[in-house]
Amino acid sequence: MFQNNKILVVIPARGGSKGIPRKNIRLLGDKPLISYAIDIAKSSEYVDDVVVSTEDTDIALIAEKFGASVVRRSPDLAGDMIPIDPVVFDATVQKEKLAFDEYDIVITIQPTSPLLKTETLDKAIERFESFDVDTVISVVDDRHLSWGYSEAERRYFPLYSERLNQQYLPPEYKETGSFFATRRGFITPNSRMGNNVDLIQISSEESINIESYEDWWVAEHYLNKKRIALVVDAYDEIGTSHVSRCISMAYKLLSNELIFFIDESHHLAIDIVKSFNFPFRLYDGEDELFKSLEDYNPQIVINDICDTSAEYVAQLKARGYFVINFEDLGLGAREADMVFDVFGEHGEESVNVFSGHKFYILKDEFYYQPTKIVSPEVSNVIITLGENDSNKITEKVLDGVLASGYAGRIDVLLGLGYPDKSEIMEKYELKNNVQIYNRVENISDFMLRADIIFTSAGRSMYEVCSVGTPCICICRTERELTHSFGFPNNGFINMGLGENVSVEEITTQFKLLWQDFDMRQNMSQLMKNIDLKHGFDNIWSIVEERYWASKFEENH
Repeated sequence: MFQNNKILVVIPARGGSKGIPRKNIRLLGDKPLISYAIDIAKSSEYVDDVVVSTEDTDIALIAEKFGASVVRRSPDLAGDMIPIDPVVFDATVQKEKLAFDEYDIVITIQPTSPLLKTETLDKAIERFESFDVDTVISVVDDRHLSWGYSEAERRYFPLYSERLNQQYLPPEYKETGSFFATRRGFITPNSRMGNNVDLIQISSEESINIESYEDWWVAEHYLNKKRIALVVDAYDEIGTSHVSRCISMAYKLLSNELIFFIDESHHLAIDIVKSFNFPFRLYDGEDELFKSLEDYNPQIVINDICDTSAEYVAQLKARGYFVINFEDLGLGAREADMVFDVFGEHGEESVNVFSGHKFYILKDEFYYQPTKIVSPEVSNVIITLGENDSNKITEKVLDGVLASGYAGRIDVLLGLGYPDKSEIMEKYELKNNVQIYNRVENISDFMLRADIIFTSAGRSMYEVCSVGTPCICICRTERELTHSFGFPNNGFINMGLGENVSVEEITTQFKLLWQDFDMRQNMSQLMKNIDLKHGFDNIWSIVEERYWASKFEENH
């Protein structure tokens, strides 16, 4: 009841639907379509009674099972051509007779609108606080450049006065059918419309009205939509690979609701996420992060912030979040629901750790890049040792290539964390065949043009592999020595730890590869045999399985 107004919700549900046979009782998600409308109405703080009008026995049984009362509709009111007004009038009269009472407000909710929110319904009811309002109808803003047709003149004509971008057109509202609320005095066999009408603009999600299989598919996707929080870092010391992975994932998760959470001191991460127009929130310290997460209330939290603590992950799980970590060697990895480790650094897999190249997520630019056709001639060499080359292995490699007598082009791609960039640029500025880049946006194009690539045993080796360009790996750290992907079985030459490799050894190895066309062809083919374009699919199929299994355990 709302301000002494007794409220009835009528849900008209025929059994003879044509577009989708028996749609009102078909399972949408894990329950019948009609049950959504019943639950929406019964969850309202104002609705007194919910009644389903139907001629169908199966619909009646399901409606009663979900807590609605049922009034039988006569065959005369169950035909395809019967409008909704006489059906609602009949249901209202029958229900009033059964209740020995009268209603003040009657609301029609369509069973084909499963995504309507109860709070939206309550807002519509609250509009009746004004005695000037007789009817409240759900609408969506449907402004667009529309045209009409004159039968008399046999021509089309614009229904607008000026061609404008959509957002600048005058509002134009379209009824959604989600709900139609009217004071009882206006409910007749021929109308439900009062004199003074108010409109409630609802979201496109809530406006979904299932009339076709396409509508059904859209509704299923909305129902399966999850709220996902991506907690991510990017700064000079660790580079941009973590945020790049999350950006790639975000593009593939667009059917979900997601927000990036970024430490306010990490301006590099902020700038990158902002440039892609993804929503983000800033935090200062873990306490503020937890508070912000509680406000958003995600179902899934993805951490791509290197190592985590057990306390941090435990607090996330205590709040009911499903926790996924990437490349986490901290104690928090033991607490997380899932950990993805593309480098295989965890050794033997535990039940929550998933390792290997099949979980690598390529940047989008590599998905549409063709693979390398190896040429007998070597005319382009790339040196890219990753984001943080603190030991200046790049210079050692460059000196080794130059010492070999190779006179072709050499592109040096420096990472964000490379020390003394001006120094290396000055050192080689007189070398006409050497081009040093501070940062490039289209690294896949560089890798495809190259005939030989020097890289570290970090994430870049997967990118090289996806292109198929022969590659020599030189590890920057002891940790990279444990990365098992960049070895001959996958088409790489691995020279071990860079600080232990001499310039002369680099020269010798480069000359061997440069002068051996067959070796380069074989290396490229081994790379091309590896599928790196389904990393996200491999990850998310397991996430879905583990996530729903965890929800099942919580409820049993």
